[in-house]
Amino acid sequence: MFTLEGVSKRFGETQALKPMDLDVPDGQTTVLIGQSGCGKSTLIRLMVGLIRPDTGTVFFEDQELGPENVLALRQKMGYVIQEGGLFPHLTARDNVGLMATYLGWEGDRIEGRIAELAELTHFPEDGMDRFPGELSGGQRQRVSLMRALMLDPDVLLLDEPLGALDPMIRADLQTELKDIFQDLRKTVVMVTHDMSEAGFFGDRIVLLREGHIVQEGSLEDLVKRPVETFVTAFINAQRSRLEGIG
Repeated sequence: MFTLEGVSKRFGETQALKPMDLDVPDGQTTVLIGQSGCGKSTLIRLMVGLIRPDTGTVFFEDQELGPENVLALRQKMGYVIQEGGLFPHLTARDNVGLMATYLGWEGDRIEGRIAELAELTHFPEDGMDRFPGELSGGQRQRVSLMRALMLDPDVLLLDEPLGALDPMIRADLQTELKDIFQDLRKTVVMVTHDMSEAGFFGDRIVLLREGHIVQEGSLEDLVKRPVETFVTAFINAQRSRLEGIG
């Protein structure tokens, strides 16, 4: 789905990403994890085309992502950020249907798709005409997910989508999200700082540190076959959370 070759990114004096290669396989959930400032959010923003790499190339479905095609290719991507990124002056319904309206979809088609997504995400029908400020945190994230799925994208990218939620709501949404991923069979890229969440969702985990990839593989690979001491130290720091996922 994505191939990154030699990509790097600097913001002023800060080297957010050192030159790296990464492949994101089709049909799997790949989780980017690491400490704050390790470059994981920068990496996902490069994939979405929100920023350009200083060096290297990002390929999406074998097409080089560049200024001339980024808007068209982004319509094949669904993107969810931590706080949801909803427009506060638009209702939930209008937030979800925003891109479809921009692209000229017929009203009946938009309403039909919104109804499908509301059922998929267990969002109450009477909440569709509320504004984001009138919704709970979990409901706002469901609206953000519906908006990301509106155009039936080939890939879903989520940047710490559950990070701002309280633990009980977060646990419920984790289970629902995993069910949605399995039902839709889409390629998913997720950013998190929580190893238990990475293990719960990820077919493949990419652990980053200070702008470079330390290790890629399954949770079992990282736990049982760490490539350096940092991997073990990172996992041990979250050991109590990991014990809950088995």
